[in-house]
Amino acid sequence: MKLRGKIALVTGAGKGIGAAVAKGFAAEGAIVIVNDIPEATYTENIVQGILNNGGRAEAAYADLSYVTEIRRLFGLIRKKYGRLDILVNNAGITGWSDFFETEEAIFDRVVQLNLKGTLFCTIEAAKIMRETGGGSIINVSSVVTALSVKNLICYVATKGGIEAMTRQMAVELAPHKIRVNCFGPGPVNTERNLSEDPDYRENWGSVIPLQRSGEPEEMVGPALFLASDDASFVTGQMFYADGGWGVQGKISEASMNSQLSNTKDR
Repeated sequence: MKLRGKIALVTGAGKGIGAAVAKGFAAEGAIVIVNDIPEATYTENIVQGILNNGGRAEAAYADLSYVTEIRRLFGLIRKKYGRLDILVNNAGITGWSDFFETEEAIFDRVVQLNLKGTLFCTIEAAKIMRETGGGSIINVSSVVTALSVKNLICYVATKGGIEAMTRQMAVELAPHKIRVNCFGPGPVNTERNLSEDPDYRENWGSVIPLQRSGEPEEMVGPALFLASDDASFVTGQMFYADGGWGVQGKISEASMNSQLSNTKDR
């Protein structure tokens, strides 16, 4: 129960890694605010699952691409709880595109959520945390920032920006006892990845040193460590949870081609 009584907001938590982290935090005693876009009605299933297991959670819908929505969300948190102890900036989109076919609209959409959303969620969270003695902010990047992966120019740009912002945020917020860290998942078997590439497990498992892709639940440990007092002297840090993929650097061409072809019209 490392997070007993803590108030935690996990963004983009209706599915995938965010959902796993929300459930993992609740199991450790946190009161979890599960955020996703208003259309993500499956978020209620995550909340209900937490409640059924004796945890405490509620859904909070907001499109974090828009600062007005971000401020509305954090205003509700302040009004209801009066504090926020943990923020996990997990919400994000990939924006697969051939380099030469990348459109301004794709770039703007990815930057608006991944980079701008992360920045302004952090600002609003930090305003609350500085009034209540501090907190922990965890940004979610990606191992693709350490490797050059084709068809992901917009995504890589935003995740690289998130890592740079993490270091800057850590320095800016340290006087307020707010820690800011970042971890980057490798290939993980999320619903989105599996829908874009039905052979995702096999394609990526063949190039990862641990010989398999990761499960969303395996991202809970890194997030939990950074959120808990176990990391009380850790801030401004970045590490990858990727099965060793970033060390060896082999790429699954088959998976990338499948994901690009399945997301061109999205």
